[in-house]
Amino acid sequence: MSTTMDVAADRPRLACVVLVTQAAVIAAFVVVAALYVGRMLTAGVGPAEMLTGAYDPKDLVPFGLHGANPFLWLYATVSVLYLAGAVLTVPMAIYAVAVVARDADRIPRRSRILLLVGAGTTAILLVARFTPALADMHQWWLD
Repeated sequence: MSTTMDVAADRPRLACVVLVTQAAVIAAFVVVAALYVGRMLTAGVGPAEMLTGAYDPKDLVPFGLHGANPFLWLYATVSVLYLAGAVLTVPMAIYAVAVVARDADRIPRRSRILLLVGAGTTAILLVARFTPALADMHQWWLD
């Protein structure tokens, strides 16, 4: 009977889930920022006019807001990920740093780097949501 362990089989499974969730939250933030800037540029307005209600983000969904529309489901997914990112960023960052510190020998180097970069990026994006520059974007999306 051998006492060696299969290192690959003993990886923390939640680390993969956190890594994918971090990537999804970052992608949702980038999509919302791109929609915000794109809407401003195409309409030729500034951030103050975007908050008037005339440029609602739900107006960007083609073919209307009904359950059979696949674009609505895409919009809803981005919305949920964007909003969940504000709530899940801190727990994901704490877990990522803790698991990298605790299980550095069991997690491949690339996964460790991705977990830490994801934790840092989502934390920066969380803080950026509430800066004066992006607070208007956040309010526009939530409106």
